[in-house]
Amino acid sequence: MEKERFKLYFLGGQSNMEGHGLNTELPDSLSMTNDQVWIYHGVPMEDENPDGGLGRWEKLKPGNGAGFKSDGINNRHSHKFGIELSFAKKLQTLYPDEKIALIKYARGGSSIDSLAARNFGSWEMDYRGNGGLNQFDHFLWTLVDAFKIKDINGNGIEDILMPSGIIWMQGESDTVLTEAIALRYYANLKRLMDLIRSAFRDDDIPVVIGKISDSGMDNRGKTWTYGELVQHAQETFVRRDKNAAIVRETKGYSYSDPWHYNSEGYIDLGIKFAEAVYKLNSSK
Repeated sequence: MEKERFKLYFLGGQSNMEGHGLNTELPDSLSMTNDQVWIYHGVPMEDENPDGGLGRWEKLKPGNGAGFKSDGINNRHSHKFGIELSFAKKLQTLYPDEKIALIKYARGGSSIDSLAARNFGSWEMDYRGNGGLNQFDHFLWTLVDAFKIKDINGNGIEDILMPSGIIWMQGESDTVLTEAIALRYYANLKRLMDLIRSAFRDDDIPVVIGKISDSGMDNRGKTWTYGELVQHAQETFVRRDKNAAIVRETKGYSYSDPWHYNSEGYIDLGIKFAEAVYKLNSSK
């Protein structure tokens, strides 16, 4: 029986993966619905909330940034976008004959280390909190629900989703509280990427990390107190992992506030992520 194959990419992390670009600032090439790319966006929720990860497959369009909502039946788009628009557009130029699908789960302020979670949430798998649900659980529910659908574009043909990359933009929240938390970031990142790879049943799936940067707009000129330690950990991760790469262009981006890139930054970051994951897949 005929089946359709989609290259599948996971977009995960915290607020700069959620996205704070403004839809009104999108160029015409990215401001319309992309009929050839499909996205499952799991709604971000705090730890303990059982609705984390709810969503449904739909065509990619603006509004999958911060403020996106879903009850699993209806998606409500926001006035913001993240990297997904330019990421998908660039992938289409790199893979003109391939179908593209995205799964996104990201929550602003979330840390990997549970001691940095505060009210935002932790990706540490073993962190149970009060009710046993954390950001890694929300990611897993996103994945499970997305893969339940066997025909994501509704054309009557069964689809095969082929995991092709993990795109990770996170780390800022692990820099703000203590030096000890920041020093654990390499071990925490490696374990989390191993677990996400395992969730996709592919130990060699390429991982692209977005290097955190500092706007210098807060805390007397240094927004992320221990940012250099997390940056070093990110560089160490990609140096030791033969199937990983890092996007460093973030250091030159402008900001819309002390914590988030401006619209132009998100557009460029999506392009750079696509180029990096394409290069990793081409070298396998």
